[in-house]
Amino acid sequence: MEDAPSSERKRPRGIYLLPNLFTTGAMFAGFYAIIASIGGRYSEAALAVFVAGILDGLDGRVARLTGTQSDFGVQYDSLSDLVSFGVAPALVMYTWSLSSLAAYGSLWGKVGWAAAFIYAACAALRLARFNTQVGVVDKRYFQGLASPAAAVLCMSFVWTVEKFERWSGIDVQFVTPVIAISAGLLMVSNVRYFSFKAWPRSDRVPFIVGPIALLVIVALAVDPPRVLFGIAVLYVLSGPVMTLWGLRRTRVQRAQRGERGAE
Repeated sequence: MEDAPSSERKRPRGIYLLPNLFTTGAMFAGFYAIIASIGGRYSEAALAVFVAGILDGLDGRVARLTGTQSDFGVQYDSLSDLVSFGVAPALVMYTWSLSSLAAYGSLWGKVGWAAAFIYAACAALRLARFNTQVGVVDKRYFQGLASPAAAVLCMSFVWTVEKFERWSGIDVQFVTPVIAISAGLLMVSNVRYFSFKAWPRSDRVPFIVGPIALLVIVALAVDPPRVLFGIAVLYVLSGPVMTLWGLRRTRVQRAQRGERGAE
């Protein structure tokens, strides 16, 4: 038998370099955050997680723009997210503040590492659930708090406290578990969050968006940690508010339908 034409031969499997470079960079930033926290450089650790978030937001867009999307990229991105937004923030919070709870006894010490583990485990569950729901959920919303947003909340809290000369992780050791556990539980909750993936819907946006974006950039330049923490808190609170509003609207619509059916 004659050999099949070269164009019909099965191409060897490979990976797309460009988007996976961004994913690798995000994972490297998360790994560096772990190393920095072990060395006591907590502000650097928080910044490294923010860098990971930026690179994580770019890899998917680069893949879509260059037509290099693949199942390998999706799985690799999830593993990178687990390191950068699951394990790294958990270890940063533990070495920075949660580990100091052991000074109050073995029970409080267990509370400290348990809070860090709950956050990391919830991040893993969040990513696993997201992978199983790709293509079947509304892309306008996230089901549960996205792991990068949860990491931004925790790391901006660390960075904000570190910017106060008189404060340290030990001073907020009873607040840190609340933030870690709350962020973790929100990741695996059914609370809806706006994803921004479907926005803007066209090349044009309302004029007011320009001045607002300018004010945010200026505020970030003046006081990055507090502004980032404020934005993160507002976004985290927006989920429960939006979910409760949706439930209320659904109940009103059902009541109206019941009244019409009774007429």
